[in-house]
Amino acid sequence: MSAHDNTELTAASGVQSDTASNGRRAFLRSAGLTGAALALAGCSLDGAALFEPAGPTRAMIGPNGSITLDFSTDIDVLNYAYALEQLEAAFYIGVVANAAFATIFAANEQRVLRDVRDHEVAHRDFFAAALGSARIPNLTPAFGAIDFANRLSVLQTARTFEDLGVSAYNGAAKYLASAAYLGVAGKIVSVEARHASAIRDLLNNRSADFAPNAFDMGNTPQAVLTAADPFIVESITAINT
Repeated sequence: MSAHDNTELTAASGVQSDTASNGRRAFLRSAGLTGAALALAGCSLDGAALFEPAGPTRAMIGPNGSITLDFSTDIDVLNYAYALEQLEAAFYIGVVANAAFATIFAANEQRVLRDVRDHEVAHRDFFAAALGSARIPNLTPAFGAIDFANRLSVLQTARTFEDLGVSAYNGAAKYLASAAYLGVAGKIVSVEARHASAIRDLLNNRSADFAPNAFDMGNTPQAVLTAADPFIVESITAINT
């Protein structure tokens, strides 16, 4: 996989969003998007005690920044989640920081996207603290293909990231040997699924899109990393899957 240009995020003219309905506001409230505290319910940022028995990472870092994660160890399965949380956090930080944010999104939509940003930052920081010296390096986002000043571009990308995140957790659960780690992953993926529903409701309000299937699929690490590759400068590979 080739490296991608890390394009600076710039603001452009935006598109006015539709006025949100009372039904949408009610849905988002019921979805539980009420602050970053939800993201870490039952999970302390001081993750050392929980993660201490896991042992060292077997991740291999290449000279060109490439990363190889070994799925035979729980630590690198957690590093896999950490990589995806880095990507999502960087995306939502870019969304909220863009100059067009307040123009293209209604007030209630801004609140939802800020909450999602705070959740993803909390997830990222939790894994960073828990993994400690075993964590992979900070990744470099490649968001040049995303128009952060366009409502549809932002929400469609958000839907892609949220659906991908849920499928990644579902697909990686079987590689975790530790019941404690599986429990933490279950808490985080439940929040990610709420994100996915909220974003889908913003895209197509009052439709069945908020939860199109009774069961979410689980994607293989290879499939997830291939889908995430265009948005990350570094190449990430999974082995022993």
